[in-house]
Amino acid sequence: MLTSFEVMQAANISRATLNNYISQGLLPRPLVKNPEPGASTSARKIGYFPKEVLARLERISQLKKDGYAMADIAKQLELDGFPALGKTPAQEIRAAHASLTEPSAQSVSAQSVTVSLKNAPQTVTPAKSNVLRLTIDHIPFPAYMVNYNFEITWFNEEARTDLLGALDHLPADIKERNALAYLLNGRLGRNGTNREELLQFYLLLGKGRFSRNDLMNILSGQSDATPKQLEESLAKLRPNGTLVQLPLTLRLENDEVARYHVYASYYREGILFIHLPIHAESDSLLGLLERRDEVIRNLLKKHLPVLTDVAVLVADLQSSVRICTELPPEEYFELINQIWATMEPIFRKYYGTHGKHVGDGMVYYFFPQPDCNYIFNALMCAQEMKSTMRRISKEWQLRKSWMNELYLNTGLSEGHEWLGIFNIETKVEFTVLGDTINHAARLSDFARGGAIWATKSLLGKLPTKERQRVKFGIRHQDAEGREVFVSAFYSRITELAHLNDTKRNEKLNDIAALPVTEIMEIEV
Repeated sequence: MLTSFEVMQAANISRATLNNYISQGLLPRPLVKNPEPGASTSARKIGYFPKEVLARLERISQLKKDGYAMADIAKQLELDGFPALGKTPAQEIRAAHASLTEPSAQSVSAQSVTVSLKNAPQTVTPAKSNVLRLTIDHIPFPAYMVNYNFEITWFNEEARTDLLGALDHLPADIKERNALAYLLNGRLGRNGTNREELLQFYLLLGKGRFSRNDLMNILSGQSDATPKQLEESLAKLRPNGTLVQLPLTLRLENDEVARYHVYASYYREGILFIHLPIHAESDSLLGLLERRDEVIRNLLKKHLPVLTDVAVLVADLQSSVRICTELPPEEYFELINQIWATMEPIFRKYYGTHGKHVGDGMVYYFFPQPDCNYIFNALMCAQEMKSTMRRISKEWQLRKSWMNELYLNTGLSEGHEWLGIFNIETKVEFTVLGDTINHAARLSDFARGGAIWATKSLLGKLPTKERQRVKFGIRHQDAEGREVFVSAFYSRITELAHLNDTKRNEKLNDIAALPVTEIMEIEV
């Protein structure tokens, strides 16, 4: 067996050419396995080819010199006595497309996905055609996903070997996964011309999605360009839509040029990049990207646990057992569904990510964003939820002619925790492990009357300007029993609750020494 590197050396071809031959069905897909004993590599997995591929490559080279088109070379190889290959997923898709689509329809389909190569991102409308379904697991081209801080969350084997420096594994800490760092330190990124191409590529993608200053901060230390040059590049173009396409030209080690259509598909959870060779068919790929819910669900299932900064919001309906007892079942479910449906746009507005719904409560996570503070997002979200809940409460008081007040009690905490995925066949849930979510849940239990309670560490992570917009403090009783509010003040739970008084407070024992404060108001 020969490694892909040995095949490229023996046949004097580039990685892009090798991948193209595989995608065209001229070569078999490599057998990916652990390196053989004695292999001089640190990679965990290597692609191996049978030695017979060298004879095929020699014949392919001769047929190209004789003027054969790529579409005719496969037929000629069979006529020359070379054994037929088992079809790869990409081949099956092309074969199905050719047999199921009439010539006139093929022409229309080709027109709908053809895009000109200009120095501009282009919005792409996925073509609908009768093709076999390509899946994330069978994309035969380099593909990877990043979050909105350009940190890698997923990649395939083609991206690992071609673009990302054959990395062995991703670091656990998300902050150490900067995509630009991997791309620029990979075998192609070390070329000066390629570095500039990659930097311009990210500048174009970021336009309109990130603020100028934040994007330039991400690029700082990665480019030899002056701030003015970066700013001018950033000002040129602006991608629109959820799927855009950009051209990318990279120089390979043997001075060959590899040209790609790079598709960037935008999701709430990040951006999926797929590097499609310029000569490869795109219908099946666009068909895959059209199935957005399926794509993101499959990508999230592959999301490895990572260490990340996070703010956690836990909100629970006060006296939910009593309310459930008092209302007919259909009205109780209507109330809970109304609360969830009304709060959902608020969470999305502040970039909240679903956690698990526990009973009638809600858990949401807020992660670092390139253009806003995730902790301030969590605080603003909690305040808007509180005012929204007042409106829902008044609506049900009028409807039921009751005096009940509906309260959503909220706890907020922050930390550096493990983020992972729990998934079943039809559902994916983000889950954060560690003290952060436990503290937020306990503070939600502690809160009463729709109050918002937050940890001292959460407010301490805010920049001074944003912290000055938050009115917070502790309400105490003076010697005469009157309530006194002490502004900009914290207190331990043990000094705020009589922990032995009620069964409810028993669960607060594990946060008894936690310094906390009540969020009263946030200046908008």
